[in-house]
Parts: sequence; structure tokens; C-alpha cells
Amino acid sequence: MTSAHVNERSQAPGSTSLSLLERVQAQDKDAWNQLVHLYGPLVYQWCRRWQLQAEDAADVLQDVFQAVAARIRSFRRDRPGDSFRGWLWSITRHKIGDHFRKKSQEPQATGGSDALERLCDLPDQPPPEADDDPAGQGMVHRAVDLIRPEFEERTWRAFWRVALEGHATKDVAADLGVTPDAVRMAKSRVLRRLRQVLDEQ
Repeated sequence: MTSAHVNERSQAPGSTSLSLLERVQAQDKDAWNQLVHLYGPLVYQWCRRWQLQAEDAADVLQDVFQAVAARIRSFRRDRPGDSFRGWLWSITRHKIGDHFRKKSQEPQATGGSDALERLCDLPDQPPPEADDDPAGQGMVHRAVDLIRPEFEERTWRAFWRVALEGHATKDVAADLGVTPDAVRMAKSRVLRRLRQVLDEQ
């Protein structure tokens, strides 16, 4: 028996209409956990790219998200080019700078003038995400992990097999017992949600 469509899992009231950042600003604990899952590895990677030791990078990461928690309600995207990722980088850059300044002031600091040079080298714009993401996956993979629970298994399988494995729509439809239109709709729904999450960068 075929189905005319593949249903998405229903979400909590209002969650589909609010972006992740709006939910974080509203102090939604689940949204905060999602934000840290999505952006935490990126912040850690930024710290490591500026030669912070793993322990120091973890400390800076904690400082960054404490600052994000304190300031998230003031985040705005009023001007063209404003992005959460850019705002997050500005906080991270400041916290990395604090780390280097602290190191340069320590007696016999391991950072010394090298730390000050690295501080001066910090760019204004966020660096691109490197291929060697320490979490073993990039921003897109984390976003995919993040949205996965929002969809019914059949919707997800339709999206995955067509969009990522490259199977023909009609073959996936036959395997799942749905119409080709249902498979196309499932793919469209997942991709639209993925773009919503990634658009907040």
C-alpha cells in the first residue's frame, strides 16, 4: 500500500516557527544544548588553530560560551553581512586575546613575545572551518545530526538515500512504499530544515 506523503515528526508547539537562536534567546535549554553541539567544535577548532594547547582551548571554549550565554539576548542581525558565526568569532577572538595577554604577563611565560605576535595575527573575520575538524565532522555534519530527530524514519531514509546516496527517486519510493512525489517532498523538507540551521551562521 502506498502513501501520498511521508509525515514529519511533530515538534513542541512553536519550535518549528522559531529559529535555534530565537529559542536560545528565550532560554530554551534544549536549544542551548543544540547550539553548543553545533558550534562548540568550531570554537575549539578556532582556538587550536592559534596554537592553544588542548587544555587552554577547552578553558577558552568555556569562557566563550559563558560570554555567549550572557550576551545572546543582545545578538542582532540588523546589517547586511551580520551573522551568528561572525558574532561568535568576535567573542572567541576576544577570549583568545585575553588568553594570550594573560600568558604574556606571566613570569617566564611560555607565550612571551610569541603570544603577543599571535594576538596581533588574529583576523577580524572568522577563519573557514578546516577539513581536520577535531570532532571528526564539519558544521554540515553536526547540523545533520542536530535535525535528525525532527523527522520520521521514513522521511529521513527517503532524504538520505536520494540526496546523499544518489539513488533514483522512483527506486526509493518503491522500496519505501510511497509515491515518488512523497520522496521528493521528504527530501525537500529535510533540505529546507538543514538550510534554516546553516543559514544562522
